[in-house]
Amino acid sequence: MFSRLAFLKRIKAPNGGTYNLRKTATTTTTTTLSAVLPEQPIGFRFFASQIAKRTSCFKPWPKGDYVGSFRKMSSTAGIGMAKNEEGLKLVLVNGGSRARKMVGIWLFGSAAWVFSMVLLGGVTRLTRSGLSMTDWKFTGSLPPLSEEEWLCEFDKYKQSPEYKRINKGMSIEDFKFIYWMEYAHRMWGRALGVMFALPFSYFLRKGYITLGLGLRLSALFALGAGQGLIGWWMVKSGLEEPASEYAQPRVSPYRLAAHLTSAFAIYCGLFWTALSVVMPEPPAESVAWVRGAAKVKRLALPVGILVAITAVSGAFVAGNDAGHAYNTFPKMGDTWIPEDVLDMKPLIRNFFENTSTVQLDHRILATATLISIGTLWWSTRKLDIHPAVKSLIGSTIGMAALQVTLGISTLLSYVPVSLGTAHQAGALTLLTLMILLNHTVRRPSMSLLKSLPQVAKTT
Repeated sequence: MFSRLAFLKRIKAPNGGTYNLRKTATTTTTTTLSAVLPEQPIGFRFFASQIAKRTSCFKPWPKGDYVGSFRKMSSTAGIGMAKNEEGLKLVLVNGGSRARKMVGIWLFGSAAWVFSMVLLGGVTRLTRSGLSMTDWKFTGSLPPLSEEEWLCEFDKYKQSPEYKRINKGMSIEDFKFIYWMEYAHRMWGRALGVMFALPFSYFLRKGYITLGLGLRLSALFALGAGQGLIGWWMVKSGLEEPASEYAQPRVSPYRLAAHLTSAFAIYCGLFWTALSVVMPEPPAESVAWVRGAAKVKRLALPVGILVAITAVSGAFVAGNDAGHAYNTFPKMGDTWIPEDVLDMKPLIRNFFENTSTVQLDHRILATATLISIGTLWWSTRKLDIHPAVKSLIGSTIGMAALQVTLGISTLLSYVPVSLGTAHQAGALTLLTLMILLNHTVRRPSMSLLKSLPQVAKTT
């Protein structure tokens, strides 16, 4: 439209005047075009007055190319909108840096609590304490407080397959130990729910939590509440009579894997969200470092997925008690691959229920994880990347080597509680480092990217 007005500016009137749209008064918006035009016929005056009405809301344009000025204004507005959209996308917490710090501490604390829950669950499983409580209430209940109550709980446990086939003749003192382990695991989870819900409600009331963050945290809270149901669903499978009279009673490996995987998902969600709150932008001081981080991300993402798959495969090793078989390394007994790895029908069952196959899978996945993390380090060692990213990659390969060492030591030692717990903690620590690495190398916002120099300043 403005290019057409510029064209009209140069058209001569029939009586020698000129339609000069730029010379309208700037002090009032009621000045009409007829005030600056020579006396024109009625048709021309009507046409000019209509143009004045249509354009009175615009400020006068500077001298020069009107079309170019309009394009410049459009591009500037586009940049402003892009910055606004990027800013809205990055902000998860209202209330400034203090509110962001408070929410971040709360989320990191919740993630650490889940980490401790996973370890306590591992100890409960390794001490065979998980089946000591034969009933479950969502809100929980007080533990036995008198000798009569303890005997009542012990009588319930005596009806379970685990007592009849494994712990027959157990003393009341031994029963109290495994009961307290399971009770502590359950109550620690309920305490986590309270610890999460109360600050969440407070921050919502203060207006610190944005809609996007609120929806994400609500989903994590719902998944956490569902963990209790999944846990009882898992325990219930161990209270049923085994299909064979020679089989030891144990929980379903599928349900154990579901319980552990959901715990890992809650932890990863909390940790990633906490990082996003306290570090809305990745560390980026130059365009060169951003490009290097993008190359790292192409490798870090699939490696992180492989680490998670390996951790889940460990749940099937635990669910099938596969760590108590083939306690040799690198061979499995006298062979590299046991003969019965594909004995079950249908074939897919071997990968989840066959002790030999499950352990072989975990060995292969662990080796592949170590090699892939080593490849990540080797491929990125000469890249121009942020020092924090280099440090993270170095820490990750060190943790991967330690985790493989812990796994082999656990296997050769017939899975003692200490090493088994350390191995589970190592898996979650390695996953933590991969989450941190992927969060650190994510792409920065467009507004930050445009403000970066091409090369980082050297000090």
